[in-house]
Amino acid sequence: MNESVSKVSKSNRIKFIVVGLLFLSAIIFLVISATQATAQFFMTVREVQETTKDLSGENLRVSGAVLGESIRYDSENGLLQFTIAHIPGKDREIEALGGLELVLHQAVNDPLNPRLEVRYDGAKPDMLKDEAQAILTGSLDQEGVFIAEELLLKCPSRYEEALPEQAE
Repeated sequence: MNESVSKVSKSNRIKFIVVGLLFLSAIIFLVISATQATAQFFMTVREVQETTKDLSGENLRVSGAVLGESIRYDSENGLLQFTIAHIPGKDREIEALGGLELVLHQAVNDPLNPRLEVRYDGAKPDMLKDEAQAILTGSLDQEGVFIAEELLLKCPSRYEEALPEQAE
């Protein structure tokens, strides 16, 4: 009798371990697949233009300066189209170049600066104007047009007045 209890106990332990490993494998699989599905590459306009890899369909996040004359909005269909220009430099470099407002101005007015066409299906944001910084989430289509799913705009001149005075 003791031997049969031992066999049943051992059999239950093996079943418990197998079920536990299957459960753990399922959780790991779900975490990995969810992470890959939402993974985004943050790229500059220059990197998007110069890459040799086919980025169409990839989840991307791109930042650029809005060219005001390129903004076209079809209110009937809710289709917004515009072009962004490459913003050079990192935060410290931007400060050394005279601040974000000046860098955005230079980015838009440099005809040799890489540019990217953007299409967004939705309402036209109030802050969408010349030299605003656009941070876009979406993907490239086959023609190289960025199809934005999310559109975040920053306008440095609008926030300049709101900055508190520095304590000395």
